[in-house]
Amino acid sequence: MSINRNLLNIIIILCICLNLGCNDGAQERETDSHTIQVSSLLPSSSSSCVLSPRASTTKSSLHVTHRHGTCSRLNNGKATSPDHVEILRLDQARVNSIHSKLSKKLATDHVSESKSTDLPAKDGSTLGSGNYIVTVGLGTPKNDLSLIFDTGSDLTWTQCQPCVRTCYDQKEPIFNPSKSTSYYNVSCSSAACGSLSSATGNAGSCSASNCIYGIQYGDQSFSVGFLAKEKFTLTNSDVFDGVYFGCGENNQGLFTGVAGLLGLGRDKLSFPSQTATAYNKIFSYCLPSSASYTGHLTFGSAGISRSVKFTPISTITDGTSFYGLNIVAITVGGQKLPIPSTVFSTPGALIDSGTVITRLPPKAYAALRSSFKAKMSKYPTTSGVSILDTCFDLSGFKTVTIPKVAFSFSGGAVVELGSKGIFYVFKISQVCLAFAGNSDDSNAAIFGNVQQQTLEVVYDGAGGRVGFAPNGCS
Repeated sequence: MSINRNLLNIIIILCICLNLGCNDGAQERETDSHTIQVSSLLPSSSSSCVLSPRASTTKSSLHVTHRHGTCSRLNNGKATSPDHVEILRLDQARVNSIHSKLSKKLATDHVSESKSTDLPAKDGSTLGSGNYIVTVGLGTPKNDLSLIFDTGSDLTWTQCQPCVRTCYDQKEPIFNPSKSTSYYNVSCSSAACGSLSSATGNAGSCSASNCIYGIQYGDQSFSVGFLAKEKFTLTNSDVFDGVYFGCGENNQGLFTGVAGLLGLGRDKLSFPSQTATAYNKIFSYCLPSSASYTGHLTFGSAGISRSVKFTPISTITDGTSFYGLNIVAITVGGQKLPIPSTVFSTPGALIDSGTVITRLPPKAYAALRSSFKAKMSKYPTTSGVSILDTCFDLSGFKTVTIPKVAFSFSGGAVVELGSKGIFYVFKISQVCLAFAGNSDDSNAAIFGNVQQQTLEVVYDGAGGRVGFAPNGCS
């Protein structure tokens, strides 16, 4: 009988081990970390382009591409090498501009003349760099133009002929409104002209009764020109007449080849607001993690994953166009970081497609960095670069095991970052944690686009929520 009882105890112990893991935590380490090939951290040398199936099959979907990648219309199938230090410098300028807007330090100066649709997204190095690009048709006949899409901006604009002062270099021909039969200027007495202050931060002005807009970005880039209405063609089946946009005749900055910007913010002049009758202010995207792949930008609810977990949009300040988030917790390697809830709730947080590196309140970043470094202790550290201070030399390794990082948002949404959403890679001997701390506790956290890579990110403006699901580009 005693033998049977011992045997029973052994069976029970074995069952417990099979279910819970009794092997020194090896199972826990496996599920709470990514093990990847170090070589996969480098950009692909492939000259081919793999198209997103979502953008290829969903009627309201555009392909999204890396600005420097082989998929970009701007590069003729040849990847270009980004200047990472410059990208991070411009990224910080963008973040400073966002924080300044939220604290209402920006002057609202008068500026004078002196359905469902998927678009592929591309990575750009403009407006703080690391932004993504889609191709949109403008005018009649249609002109295909590469535009940055930006959830942190409202007014859509493109460079227009004639360039009365200066236009930066762009790859495609500059749009000529005099050759479009569907173009017309907007009166400076119109409601749309009066609403420019909230959309651009600058009140509209008049030139021969026509409305003049002006918009300036954190890196000192700007566009000034006529507020106009024009036909926009997303796909053959998704065509919109009379969309308000900026026809810029004086443009300057670091837009490097792109024709302008597609504003996806929350203001009434944004593209989602203007197409609300067709798409109900719903759009989604997946940002590709590789320059040889496209992602998608899809308008409307078609094709949205059933596994999307939503969190309510929070309003950071009155009248802001940003999509606010409530961060509840961060986990590293399955362990919740000891961050008081007020660290996030006091300054607030937002998601931004145009910010590259996620910014966290100082106390939250310190906790993340400390935990991450402890779990990466077997890998040698190396010097930081620009805003990134936690870097590793992986040149002596074929594989690397990275602790998983997950964000918890209000409403129960938990977003586990992909392995490409944790590092920013300069070279194999300098692989850096892709997070940075804000300079001040009062500055909002920003969930940036490195962390968004490969996720399906859904914006439901009418429903007041943002959602996330894994494997969004496949």
